[in-house]
Amino acid sequence: MDAPKAGYAFEYLIETLNDSSHKKFFDVSKLGTKYDVLPYSIRVLLEAAVRNCDGFLMKKEDVMNILDWKTKQSNVEVPFFPARVLLQDFTGIPAMVDFAAMREAVKTLGGDPEKVHPACPTDLTVDHSLQIDFSKCAIQNAPNPGGGDLQKAGKLSPLKVQPKKLPCRGQTTCRGSCDSGELGRNSGTFSSQIENTPILCPFHLQPVPEPETVLKNQEVEFGRNRERLQFFKWSSRVFKNVAVIPPGTGMAHQINLEYLSRVVFEEKDLLFPDSVVGTDSHITMVNGLGILGWGVGGIETEAVMLGLPVSLTLPEVVGCELTGSSNPFVTSIDVVLGITKHLRQVGVAGKFVEFFGSGVSQLSIVDRTTIANMCPEYGAILSFFPVDNVTLKHLEHTANYELSAEDLGFSKAKLESMETYLKAVKLFRNDQNSSGEPEYSQVIQINLNSIVPSVSGPKRPQDRVAVTDMKSDFQACLNEKVGFKGFQIAAEKQKDIVSIHYEGSEYKLSHGSVVIAAVISCTNNCNPSVMLAAGLLAKKAVEAGLRVKPYIRTSLSPGSGMVTHYLSSSGVLPYLSKLGFEIVGYGCSICVGNTAPLSDAVLNAVKQGDLVTCGILSGNKNFEGRLCDCVRANYLASPPLVVAYAIAGTVNIDFQTEPLGTDPTGKNIYLHDIWPSREEVHRVEEEHVILSMFKALKDKIEMGNKRWNSLEAPDSVLFPWDLKSTYIRCPSFFDKLTKEPIALQAIENAHVLLYLGDSVTTDHISPAGSIARNSAAAKYLTNRGLTPREFNSYGARRGNDAVMTRGTFANIKLFNKFIGKPAPKTIHFPSGQTLDVFEAAELYQKEGIPLIILAGKKYGSGNSRDWAAKGPYLLGVKAVLAESYEKIHKDHLIGIGIAPLQFLPGENADSLGLSGRETFSLTFPEELSPGITLNIQTSTGKVFSVIASFEDDVEITLYKHGGLLNFVARKFS
Repeated sequence: MDAPKAGYAFEYLIETLNDSSHKKFFDVSKLGTKYDVLPYSIRVLLEAAVRNCDGFLMKKEDVMNILDWKTKQSNVEVPFFPARVLLQDFTGIPAMVDFAAMREAVKTLGGDPEKVHPACPTDLTVDHSLQIDFSKCAIQNAPNPGGGDLQKAGKLSPLKVQPKKLPCRGQTTCRGSCDSGELGRNSGTFSSQIENTPILCPFHLQPVPEPETVLKNQEVEFGRNRERLQFFKWSSRVFKNVAVIPPGTGMAHQINLEYLSRVVFEEKDLLFPDSVVGTDSHITMVNGLGILGWGVGGIETEAVMLGLPVSLTLPEVVGCELTGSSNPFVTSIDVVLGITKHLRQVGVAGKFVEFFGSGVSQLSIVDRTTIANMCPEYGAILSFFPVDNVTLKHLEHTANYELSAEDLGFSKAKLESMETYLKAVKLFRNDQNSSGEPEYSQVIQINLNSIVPSVSGPKRPQDRVAVTDMKSDFQACLNEKVGFKGFQIAAEKQKDIVSIHYEGSEYKLSHGSVVIAAVISCTNNCNPSVMLAAGLLAKKAVEAGLRVKPYIRTSLSPGSGMVTHYLSSSGVLPYLSKLGFEIVGYGCSICVGNTAPLSDAVLNAVKQGDLVTCGILSGNKNFEGRLCDCVRANYLASPPLVVAYAIAGTVNIDFQTEPLGTDPTGKNIYLHDIWPSREEVHRVEEEHVILSMFKALKDKIEMGNKRWNSLEAPDSVLFPWDLKSTYIRCPSFFDKLTKEPIALQAIENAHVLLYLGDSVTTDHISPAGSIARNSAAAKYLTNRGLTPREFNSYGARRGNDAVMTRGTFANIKLFNKFIGKPAPKTIHFPSGQTLDVFEAAELYQKEGIPLIILAGKKYGSGNSRDWAAKGPYLLGVKAVLAESYEKIHKDHLIGIGIAPLQFLPGENADSLGLSGRETFSLTFPEELSPGITLNIQTSTGKVFSVIASFEDDVEITLYKHGGLLNFVARKFS
């Protein structure tokens, strides 16, 4: 079915940009006075709807609903076509595998496989594969190879790891007369450069090797993920609109902000706002730059790549008015946590937040992006900062006036066109806006002057604690009953001290002792001011003779090479290294639990004393046990406070009255003695956060790195599937694809695979985490010669449908009423055997018996997961019959070709007297319509009615084609 040309209904709105005769745009501001009072974020949704209106996927009615946002908010579903898609490797691999398989299917149908490409620009960052196998304290530990072959890994890279000490502590690679004593006496500076080029000695400007930990972690990462990386490299070669950011470059949302963002798109001389959806919850960071974007599930992003819109309920928009300016000693993370706590208390879950007011102009772009990045933690869909003069000034500082019109980046001409366009369509925010502010669903006010320095914890991001109250709050947590703010430690045990011996010295651990301190690659690392503050504090600490105790797991994992660059060029990186904060790599690490294990001495002491030890990190998630099972208290803090608490060695300290330590003369050193002033930080920031950093990052991304560049990968039109591979496999979604869709087939004598209750989540359905040794997936991998140590995780094996199908419904907490207790089991009724769900489904398929699932309310709730629909489909499930669905999951079922059936209101399996042991038959009419009622007949003779839960003609069209993948494959054939 070919849709009409997009935008055809609103061609009368097309205008020519004033400063150019060839650049055009849809002037949505001409839609009338309703437009003038819309929130800026809704104006972006409206422009996308106007531009993509084709009468099928985007109807004129949808456009009018968005324009009538004031009365339609929360009441209607609207489609949204984002300008681009951003994937990370775990969720990106199944999408790219589907495209590769689609090429095979198109060729089989007689079409041209070279026509198969994503419908919109798609960037894929390989940033979720990094694990900290090596760190400062664990460099000798044997790494876990997961599913890769470490002996093969050495062949991938021309680089060889050379053991060395930290820069300028006497190593022979520096040709100057380096002396460890110089570190405390000279500030020094680094020459401008980033990692993947030789780091220079800060005193003699001579090349030295990369930090050993980076090299070792990258070597293991490439070895562990070799097959996936080769597939990604093939994808970037053969698919138009696909760019792969290689491992070691940075995190998805960080690269998105620094390199991929356009603010305004220009496509075939048509200007329109940049927007993005992606498979990472922190895609929202770009809203700080005036780019509408949020995280969605893998199947939604794949749908956008296939040319379909994202569907969302027209959201409420909470206007957040910022007034005043922040205290000089308050960092961006303090502002973030203050706003986070306020917004969570107000309640903004499922809503857009949009910032306005005089205080907005007091925030830099890096402050705004930090706030926007944290919005998943306070439940909002996104937090939007419209483009204003601050945004333009930031883009001018990062602009490269030598760029051509085709390049990513901001040339002078692009900036001029951008400003003219945004003002023409009233997407440019101005504090002196004569027409007034937009109308919002609700307005809240936050005075920035009221925000004080704080941390967040010990178990949740929203539990903010003023630094001045930290000691008393921690003591209260020890006394409180076990809960979000309590550990219930007996009063007589709260002063317990356990001695440990570590590296030849004796140390004492107690409640509150810091054992993990991490400046990590998330949230704050996008903000140069807080990172430089951490470095300057480290410099002053080292110069004062302060050190971090060696048993504390310290790490520094920047969000991108740009962070390394300005830490290097400002001369503070060696001081961070001196305190143990040495770069371990680039990508998600501590925040997702990829930390190296604590030493046995610490673990034994924690166990012996039942100690509440602490982790302190500059990240965004601190739930109990997330960093390490034995670390019960975890606090989020700004990078300089992470360094400060690491030096103190405990959170049980009052920085106002207690010293961090003493200098060599015995003088007490307090935090205020080494805390850098705001003016000092800003001066260093101005000197070192400059155009060269952005240009260097651009060069790094486009040049790749030596391991990536030397990685061999095919360049054939069709991917050469390796039948022995346990990571990448051609899925069977297209095995029965015909050139034209066949008539809907009746479901006859279907058995019930599972009889489930209420609130079955995608965690129950979809594989996640590690692969259990007694699971069907484990048996599959073992039969292919892998040991449990090589299983890796379901996330890493999402490109292998055989593994993922075997993991479907393998959750040990799954409660199947046939079994009567939590277990990933079911009954194969023809034989009466109790089997793993996969084994039973496999038998049913061999016997040619279709399957259905019976469920209660809210089937498919929880996180969006593509394999929560793909897995059941490959198990042979033809329909799900539930009392109600999580809407996103229901859409996924339709998108894969499973019929979502719903009991009539007030009915369920129990009320109808269904045991689940019957067989079920259902016939579809030739013409389906949204919400049609169908009749089901059971083998016991019972007949009852159900609702076919299709909401519109698009969903019916997709189901008739057997799902979204088949629909698109036929369009290419």
